[in-house]
Amino acid sequence: MIRARLLVVDDEPTLCDTLKFNLELEGFAVDTAYSAEEAITLPLADYSLILLDVMMGEISGFKLAKIIKESPKLAHIPIIFCTAKDSEDDMVSGLQLGGDDYITKPYSIRNVIARVNAVLRRTAGAAQLADSGSVLSCGLSVDSVQKKCIVDGMEVRLPRKEFEILSLLLANPGKIFSRGEILGRIWPEDVVVLERVVDVNVTRLRSKIGKYGRFIVSRSGYGYVFDPKD
Repeated sequence: MIRARLLVVDDEPTLCDTLKFNLELEGFAVDTAYSAEEAITLPLADYSLILLDVMMGEISGFKLAKIIKESPKLAHIPIIFCTAKDSEDDMVSGLQLGGDDYITKPYSIRNVIARVNAVLRRTAGAAQLADSGSVLSCGLSVDSVQKKCIVDGMEVRLPRKEFEILSLLLANPGKIFSRGEILGRIWPEDVVVLERVVDVNVTRLRSKIGKYGRFIVSRSGYGYVFDPKD
């Protein structure tokens, strides 16, 4: 039984093939790519985890990670960097880009396998949370069951209307909602509310969710949209 499908991206074919062989012995299905350019041509959404080198061709591992984490369809895929760049600054940069772990070369196969299993256990828990009513994008998530907003792993308390606006936009990335539509979905029909109230709530919401506030975009004359690519 295949445990998960992994992608190894490294410009050293020997390392790729060695990792592929040993990970397959552990029951994983493994594909390889010898450059970020090649990796981009693959169906990345099909992978449960990506093992990614940093120093490659024109598109570095960091650049590829940024592309993945900025895509609403791919942002949930965990990334483990496996690289010779071993400074603290490099490690911090990789983790800030959304990396789930950072392994420096030379590494042992046992260490890589242990890290892969650990990351997959964590992300499996996140997936269960999503199935129970959570919507996730980048480092931002809302849990409609527990009524929680999580920003980069930390809970941010939101008033009910701000939470419901964020839940609506986050669950429909790329879809523009007019102020009237937001009012109709969030406020009771028997309550008279000016459209300006939506603007006020969105302004407050943006300030509370940090760097992700810029993803709530105002489309002049139309309304609001959650756009991680904006």
